[in-house]
Amino acid sequence: MMPEWSNMLSPWQWGLLGLVPPAIIALYFLKLKRQPLEVPSTYLWHKSIEDLHVNSIWQRLRQSLLLLLQLLMLALLALVLLRPAWQGSQFTRDRLIFLVDNSASMGATDVLPTRLDEAKTRVRELIDQMRSGDVAMIVSFSDAARVEQMFTDNRGELRRRLELIQPTDKPTSISEALRVASVLANPGRSATDIRDTQVAEALPAQLFFFSDGNFANDTEFSLGNLEPTPPVWIGSPEAANVAIVAFSTARNETDAEKIQAFARLENSGLRDVKLDVELRLAEELIDAQGVTIPAGKSTGVSFDLEHVTEGALELRLAHSDDLAVDNNAWTVVHSPRRSRVLLVTPGNEPLQTALRTERAREAAEVTQKGPDFLTTPQYRQAAATGAWDMVIYDRCRPEEAPQTNTLYIGTLPPGDAWRQKDLVSVPQIIDINRAHPLMQWLDMSDVLVIEARPLAPPQGGTVLIDSTAGPLMSVAPRAGFEDVVTGFELVGEDRIGTNWPVRPSFPVFVLNMLGYLGGNREVRNTATVLPGHPIALRPSTDAQQLTIVPPGPDAAAVDVARDKHNIFHFAGINRVGLYQVREGRAAVDAFAVNLFDPSESDIKIVPDRVLKIGHNEVASGQGWEPARRDGWKWILLGALAILLCEWYIYNRRAYL
Repeated sequence: MMPEWSNMLSPWQWGLLGLVPPAIIALYFLKLKRQPLEVPSTYLWHKSIEDLHVNSIWQRLRQSLLLLLQLLMLALLALVLLRPAWQGSQFTRDRLIFLVDNSASMGATDVLPTRLDEAKTRVRELIDQMRSGDVAMIVSFSDAARVEQMFTDNRGELRRRLELIQPTDKPTSISEALRVASVLANPGRSATDIRDTQVAEALPAQLFFFSDGNFANDTEFSLGNLEPTPPVWIGSPEAANVAIVAFSTARNETDAEKIQAFARLENSGLRDVKLDVELRLAEELIDAQGVTIPAGKSTGVSFDLEHVTEGALELRLAHSDDLAVDNNAWTVVHSPRRSRVLLVTPGNEPLQTALRTERAREAAEVTQKGPDFLTTPQYRQAAATGAWDMVIYDRCRPEEAPQTNTLYIGTLPPGDAWRQKDLVSVPQIIDINRAHPLMQWLDMSDVLVIEARPLAPPQGGTVLIDSTAGPLMSVAPRAGFEDVVTGFELVGEDRIGTNWPVRPSFPVFVLNMLGYLGGNREVRNTATVLPGHPIALRPSTDAQQLTIVPPGPDAAAVDVARDKHNIFHFAGINRVGLYQVREGRAAVDAFAVNLFDPSESDIKIVPDRVLKIGHNEVASGQGWEPARRDGWKWILLGALAILLCEWYIYNRRAYL
């Protein structure tokens, strides 16, 4: 960038300044002095010859370092009078909040060494630009936010805490980071009464984003006193990545002695990719396939496993791309165990028939009771201690939710988290969530629902069956368990609620249900856990404490205790990989953690993306305040340094 100049002198003043260098040179010649000194005659002749050379004007100029320093200092002072400056920008506020994305996609190497390292560099540059009196705060975020450093004007501490931000394998969400920043910048109210709790005043703060933009807009958030600046999108619009977005096992439909492993691969890059897919059991290669994935497309691979009854399977992509975290996936195959299922119903012949099929009886041991059983002490004790792997409530519900997974048919779980709309007739099914394990391999195009009350699931719920009137089936988490709710009945007291039980998809759904909610490991492998999500472990052991060993040589083992419901809860899942569950030194279980997030694996950035926060749109090219950055101060310091150097040479009689 070319500097700007501001003339501080008139022409005649510049003329006077131009006479100074000749005057210095003239005074330098007048400084010549002769000192009387007795010396040998031969030395006199030698000194006289040197004087002849020294009195030559060009010889004197060449040997006088002091003269050159004086002229250089004068030139610098002339530059100072021109006030050289550069066009720059500055913060509009004195309170700054830096939001740094450390999700899985920020580990991409299309920007070397990684996108996260580049984000740190950008933040470090802004910290260096902080003025006296500015304070800043650093927040890192993935699917959750973490305050790395509260508001401080200590630049050294800000730089130190910035370097401590570590990459994660979690997906991205901007919402919690915005709320954390809002809570700290907008305390909510000011203390106007002496009896009020004294809180910090809500002061405007400038908000900075450093991310690859791999998250959705938050249109529900109100910025308040937060002033967003143009986001810094880090990455390349041509980043290449092939990801494993699904990996699971199931028993072969035609040969029950075999297990099949399925996987789905997605190529989010701009070029076709040909690669090898390797399947390993306990680190040993057992099968491999070559696949070609067109740009922007996905493909599936499957492996037939004849002699595998249990163990940890790993799928590897023999391919190098810009994101490595999704090039491996794991799943755990357990030896068969029948699930313990309680069916509470006043009578439901289609459901009872589906639970009596050979495959269902191999998968689960079903106990059937009437609704009156819910009021007995026997039920309350068993429900409170997690005696069943799954409970099905058909047109009835308990007073309290049991400590296990549940399926509610035509009724809602206890509490007010779930809601229903008014009764509608013949709602048309318009979509089903085939990505969810409960809905895999289902075709519901021929299913007719006579009457239903569409659902309003709680926060965190997932719609499984959607209709023209609203959701007809949803699943939602509950304290380590999951509740599945249908907004329609399979059968009524005097009518049929739907023709689903006579369609081929219904027994498939029942087997999916026993595998997913019942935890039956013969039908399905252990469900994959996503990074950042908790897991509830129910291993077949009487131990009161287990040890979770995360993947990686530097990972620290964590002890977890059994709770009053005989469940071990573990929430410290930050990395993908295979987690070992040990009782002492003996391995008793294992579970797999995989990214499995197609949006997180699509690492191409959109450089001109407009970020929407509430009703505000934040685009590039706005938000910075232009500012003049003067350079004369540095030039003046250089002139003073030259002056000190000249003083030292003159007083020390030093000659260079």
